[in-house]
Amino acid sequence: MAVVSAASLVASALTRRCVTRSIRLARYSSSSSNSSSSSPSTSSFPPSTSPSTPSKSPTPSEDLYDGTWEDSVDFAIRTFDELPHRLFGINQHMIINHELKEALRLMLRQFNAPIVYCFAYGSGVFPQQASSSDQQPKSPRSVHSRPPEALIRAQGSSPRMIDFIFGVSHMQHWHSVNMRQHPHHYSAVASLGSGFVSRVQRWGAGVYFNPYVDVNGMLIKYGVTSIDNLVDDLSTWQNLYLAGRLQKPVKILRDHPRVRLANQHNLIAALRTALLLLPAEFDEGQLYATIAGLSYLGDPRMALPTEDRSKIANMVCHNAVHFRRLYAPLIRTLPNVVYLQGPVRFDDQAWLLDPRADTRLRQDMDPVRRANMVRRLPGRFRARLYHRYRKEFGVTDDDDDGGDDDSGIEKTVAPTASFQGGPFDRRIASDDPQRLHRLIRLVVRQTVNWPSTAQSVKGLLMGGWQRSWRYLGDKFAKWRAGRDKRDNKG
Repeated sequence: MAVVSAASLVASALTRRCVTRSIRLARYSSSSSNSSSSSPSTSSFPPSTSPSTPSKSPTPSEDLYDGTWEDSVDFAIRTFDELPHRLFGINQHMIINHELKEALRLMLRQFNAPIVYCFAYGSGVFPQQASSSDQQPKSPRSVHSRPPEALIRAQGSSPRMIDFIFGVSHMQHWHSVNMRQHPHHYSAVASLGSGFVSRVQRWGAGVYFNPYVDVNGMLIKYGVTSIDNLVDDLSTWQNLYLAGRLQKPVKILRDHPRVRLANQHNLIAALRTALLLLPAEFDEGQLYATIAGLSYLGDPRMALPTEDRSKIANMVCHNAVHFRRLYAPLIRTLPNVVYLQGPVRFDDQAWLLDPRADTRLRQDMDPVRRANMVRRLPGRFRARLYHRYRKEFGVTDDDDDGGDDDSGIEKTVAPTASFQGGPFDRRIASDDPQRLHRLIRLVVRQTVNWPSTAQSVKGLLMGGWQRSWRYLGDKFAKWRAGRDKRDNKG
């Protein structure tokens, strides 16, 4: 009940805030659609892929919202042609202002080291709060040395550092090339060489960050990870560090077929996990807040004065349109969830671009259907949940719990050929809702805690004293601003 209550409180806060929220988001998305002819997305939903992306054309009989691709997924694909269809995963491509998108892409061209996948994320690209009269405006040049006009318009009086994740094929080679071109991006610790940096990168969540770097007049922070590590986290939820970031709206600047496929698996897994935590009826705000909050469970920054406690509510409130673009097509693929406001048309721009449209949904609470959702959770995460419930139910490794192979606890995390929930999955799905919610949250917290903690410590050690102190100062300032804002409202 704690999960449902928390989600309800967030949804209530969203309703109050979104009523007075600026319609600028809808206008911005609409104007961006008109100016994004070369964007990976068009103004219709779902948008089309980039013409430069080779892939199969959908046949007239092809259902773009068919979810059967999960039954035979292969995360080792090499080309976009191997995706289920041409429009597969296009919901991952958020529409932002065309000029801003091109400015971000131009920044990427300043790196000689090959970047095969990249996304920009966070409040630097997707604002998480509206400008208020009591907020002291800042000049864009207080953060960025030579910000492009598109960035000035996008960030307004609240300029922020822009966050990126770079996916690369060979970590040590990438750092070797990048160190020669941009030695000032690295701290003194990195003088030990690219081999040392690539080994350190494997600690925690497998990401190496260079913060407070000026590229093309923009202040950025970029994290480097291998494509293999990224795909592994997206497909198995090994640590939910990168997967958690991609469960929220991001702007993909360079795409990769393996990542697109694995991320679609990640997104629908986040949707299923949220459904297991929600009641029979809920609204979009509750759904998106539950999804957005998953990766913050167990994050040590949320227990320290380094993150705004209203972060999740702000994120969902001011990016409802982006969350809808990301998850509405996936909701349509699930047989156990329906929109209550009549049939929803995904080419209905009035609904898609309306930040105040908090549509209600209903899910089927039948244990068999919910057991199927448990069975389809990412492998390593599902194994941890099984392990936790084995203790709760007193099931041992020798117990078959029902007489067939599907009923017991899996000994491995390898993909299974059957996605139909067995007796053990049905026991989990039929469990007391309070205990089910508590254990899912516990498993998420255990999944996130150690990698996130190790990643934070690694960032402070490898970032250098000056950058680390600046980072902590910025985080504390955000936390204090959020606290003061809540106190003023209270």
